[in-house]
Amino acid sequence: MSGTANNPFQHIVEPLDPKNPDHQFYNLSKLGDPRYDRLPFSIRVLLESAVRNCDEFLVKSSDVESILNWKQTQTQTVEVPFRPARVILQDFTGVPAVVDFAAMRDAVMKLGGDPEKINPVCPADLVIDHSIQVDFNRKRISQHTGSLLFRSDSLQKNQDLEFDRNRERFQFLKWGSKAFRNMRIIPPGSGIVHQVNLEYLARVVFKHDGFFYPDSLVGTDSHTTMIDGLGVLGWGVGGIEAEAVMLGQPISMVLPEVVGYKLYGTPDKLITSTDIVLTVTKHLRQVGVVGKFVEFFGPGVAQLSIADRATIANMCPEYGATAAFFPVDEVSIQYLEQTGDTASSLSLLLCQVVELDLSNVVPCCSGPKRPQDRIPVSEMKKDFETCLGAKVGFKGFQVAPERHSTVVPFEFNGNNYQLSHGSVVIAAITSCTNTSNPSVMLGAGLLAKKAIECGLNVKPYIKTSLSPGSGVVTYYLKESGVMDYLSQLGFEVVGYGCMTCIGNSGPLPEPVVEAITQGDLVAAGILSGNRNFEGRVHPNTRANYLASPPLVIAYAIAGTVRIDFETEPIAINSEGKEIFLRDIWPTREEIQAVERTFVIPSMFKEVYEKIEKVNERWNSLVAPSDKLYTWDTNSTYIKSPPFFEGLLLPPKSIINAYVLLNFGDSVTTDHISPAGNIARNSPAARYLTSRGLTPRDFNSYGSRRGNDAVMARGTFANIRLFNKFLNKQAPQTVHLPTGETLDVFDAAERYRQSGLPLLVLAGKEYGSGSSRDWAAKGPFLLGIKAVLAESYERIHRSNLVGMGVIPLEYLPGDTADSLGLSGRERYTIVIPEKLTPRMKVDIKLDTGKTFQVLMRFDTDVELAYFHHGGILNYMIRKMSEN
Repeated sequence: MSGTANNPFQHIVEPLDPKNPDHQFYNLSKLGDPRYDRLPFSIRVLLESAVRNCDEFLVKSSDVESILNWKQTQTQTVEVPFRPARVILQDFTGVPAVVDFAAMRDAVMKLGGDPEKINPVCPADLVIDHSIQVDFNRKRISQHTGSLLFRSDSLQKNQDLEFDRNRERFQFLKWGSKAFRNMRIIPPGSGIVHQVNLEYLARVVFKHDGFFYPDSLVGTDSHTTMIDGLGVLGWGVGGIEAEAVMLGQPISMVLPEVVGYKLYGTPDKLITSTDIVLTVTKHLRQVGVVGKFVEFFGPGVAQLSIADRATIANMCPEYGATAAFFPVDEVSIQYLEQTGDTASSLSLLLCQVVELDLSNVVPCCSGPKRPQDRIPVSEMKKDFETCLGAKVGFKGFQVAPERHSTVVPFEFNGNNYQLSHGSVVIAAITSCTNTSNPSVMLGAGLLAKKAIECGLNVKPYIKTSLSPGSGVVTYYLKESGVMDYLSQLGFEVVGYGCMTCIGNSGPLPEPVVEAITQGDLVAAGILSGNRNFEGRVHPNTRANYLASPPLVIAYAIAGTVRIDFETEPIAINSEGKEIFLRDIWPTREEIQAVERTFVIPSMFKEVYEKIEKVNERWNSLVAPSDKLYTWDTNSTYIKSPPFFEGLLLPPKSIINAYVLLNFGDSVTTDHISPAGNIARNSPAARYLTSRGLTPRDFNSYGSRRGNDAVMARGTFANIRLFNKFLNKQAPQTVHLPTGETLDVFDAAERYRQSGLPLLVLAGKEYGSGSSRDWAAKGPFLLGIKAVLAESYERIHRSNLVGMGVIPLEYLPGDTADSLGLSGRERYTIVIPEKLTPRMKVDIKLDTGKTFQVLMRFDTDVELAYFHHGGILNYMIRKMSEN
C-alpha cells in the first residue's frame, strides 16, 4: 500500500522534510506532466494511488497514463485499478465478511494452501452499530417532593437486550479481531459507523512504512461517501468486493466522469443542512450522475461546516453518484483540530458543471417512499392528500376518496385517542446523515426547549426516539442544557447506532397497530434518516418522510403530516393558546451561538480516548483464540456458508430458465434482502421454529446474516414486494409449472429439486438502496442464474458479478413491455466461449422469439471473476496457487 520495490515511479519519491528523510511521499508534481494540474482533485487521489502502487502487475504504468489522460478517457469506459488505504465495515455486512474469511481459510487448507494467507492486507475497521433496536423508549415520570423526576432506563435496556440477542455474533466478531491481523473492532454502543469514521477513524493523511499519502477507503455501506465531506475519497462497494480489497486485490473500476457542483449564495436563517441536502439530492437526480463523481466548489462551500458537507456527501447514494467530494481546505483542517486529529477557481476540465444558489433553498422533507422525492414543507399537506388518492406507486396509495377522512378511535394507557390517514406514529431522530451535525441536533434541542416553554407535548402513543451517532452528541446536548427538554418530549437517547433508519424501529404499541389495521390507514413515520423505502422503516408505516431533526420534533408535536405550518397552529397549549411552528423555530444565529460555546475539542478527546474499551460487556466477552473457526452446527447465527463447497466450473449457457419473479422499477435491496423483523409466517420463521426458537428470539434478518439458511429463506421476503405475477404486494410468487402461489423460497426450492435454472425480470434501478451483499448471495442460493433489468444500481451490479450471477441489461429502447415479455416464457441465454466486457448476447424464448441484451460485465477483471464462479472463488484459487 505504500510503494513497491519495482515501482517505475520511484524517482518521484522525496522526503516531506529534508531533515527527516524517513518520512517520504510520491510527489506527483515531479511527473512533469501538465495534465496533472488540470485534473479534478478526486481524480488526483486515484492517480496518486496508481503511482504509489504501480508494480506492473496489478497496477501498470498504462493505468497511470489512463488516469493522467482523464480528459479523453473519462468517456471511453476505461478500466483502472484503485487500491484504497483502508476498508470500513459495519456489523450487518461485517459478520458475513468474517464468516466468508473463516470459510475461505477452511477452503484454502483443504486445497493444500496456507490458511493464514487469508488475512486482511488492507487495514479494516469494523464498527458494531446495526444491531441495536428501539425496543424501549420514553422516560418514566414520577412525582417527588412536588417536582417531576425523569428517570431514563431505555438506553441501558436497549443495550442489554442488544447484547443478549447478539452475544453469539459479538463473540464471533471478537474471535475475528484476534484471528485476523489488520482488523480492528469498534464495540457496540460507540456510535454509527460513518460518524465514528468522520470523528475518529479518518486520517486525511495516511502513514504506512514511512510513506505519507492521501487517506482513502471503500466501505460495505453505501453511505461510506459521508467521509468525502472531509476531503477523504471514499465510497460504498459490495461486501464481496470489499473482502477482495482486504486481501490485497485492487478494485477494478471504470474511470468516472466528474460533475462539478458549484455552490453560491447564502442560506436563509431558518434553513438547515438537511434542507440543503434534500434539495441537492433531487437536483442531482434530475441532472443524472449515476456512476460519476461529483466535486463541490464555489463560494458557497466556504459557508458550509464539515458537518454540513458530510451531510451532503452522506446522501450521495440517494442522488446516484459514486462519490461526492469536497477537496481539503482550511475548514477541513480546523475540523481535524477540533476532533483531536492531527477549492480554487474552476480551471478543472470537468465533464459538466451544475449550480445551486443556497439562498433559494426552502425547508423541505422527502417522501413518502423515496429519498429523492423532495417536498417543500409548505406543500406537505397538499402533497400527502394527493398521494393518498393517487394510483399505487412512488407517490400514490390509491385510497378511495370516501375513505380519505377515516378516523379510528383507540385507547392507550387509559386515555382515548384517534388515528387517521397521515397520523404520525413514529418520530425518530436517527441516522448518520443528521446526528453527526451539531447545527441540526442543537436546533432540535432548542426547538424542544421552546416547545416545552410554550406548554406543548407529544402524544404518548407516538414512538419517539433519539439515537445519536456518537457519544459526542450526547455530551454537547447535555452540556448545552437542551437534553432535558428533548427527553420531556419523548426524544431520549435510546441507543448509539443506526436503529430506525435501517428498520430497527422496534414494535409499535399494540393498540396503535390494531387501529392502523382496522382502518387500513396510511400511517406516517418521520425520521432524520437517509432511506424511506416502503417497508423499510416499519411494516405499519406506509408513508415515511425524511426531515431535519427539528422538523421531526415539529411533526411529532403536530401528530400528523396533514398540516400546513404556515396557516395552522402546530398545537394548542393547555391555556388554549394557538402555537405556530414559527413561534418555536430557532434561527441559524441562535444555533451557531450555542454550537460555538458547547461543541469543543475536549469533548471529542474525552469520548474517543476510551471508545475501544468503554463497553464492559464487550471487554468481558470470552472468544476462542484458534486461527481456524470451530463451527457450531447448532448455531442459528453463525454457519459455514456453502459458497466454497466444490469450486464452480467455467460458466455455460443457461438453458430453458423459468422466471422466478417479474418486477417493475426501483426494486431495492430492502425488497430483495430485508434487514428488519422476521415475520412469523415466513419461511425463515418456520426454519427458526424448527430449530427450537420462539418468535421473541427471532431477532432480525440483519442480525442473522451469518447464517445462509436463514438468509436464503429471507430473500425476497419483504411484505411490500410487488411481483407482476401476483399484481399485489406480497413476498410470494407463482410456481409456473403448477400455477401454485408460494412463498418465494418455497417456489425456488421446487425449481431446484427439478434441476431448473431461474431468472429475474426487472425494470429500472434494480438493486437501489443500501449496499447489501446478501441481496446477491440470497438470489445465488435460490438458483437464480441471471437478472435481466433496464438498469442497475452500481453496487448491486457489482455484488451480482461477485457471486457469479449474470447482470443482463435491455438494449436502449427495449423493455419487457416493448418486447412483449410476460415472464411466463422459458429463457435460454447463449453464453459464447469467448467473452468481452459489455458484449451483447442472445436470449431465445420457447415461443421462438429471439432478442439481444447487454451482458454487464464491465471490465476484464469482472469477466475473470465470472469464469471462476465469483470473486471469492477467484481469491481462494489465487491464494492456494501462491
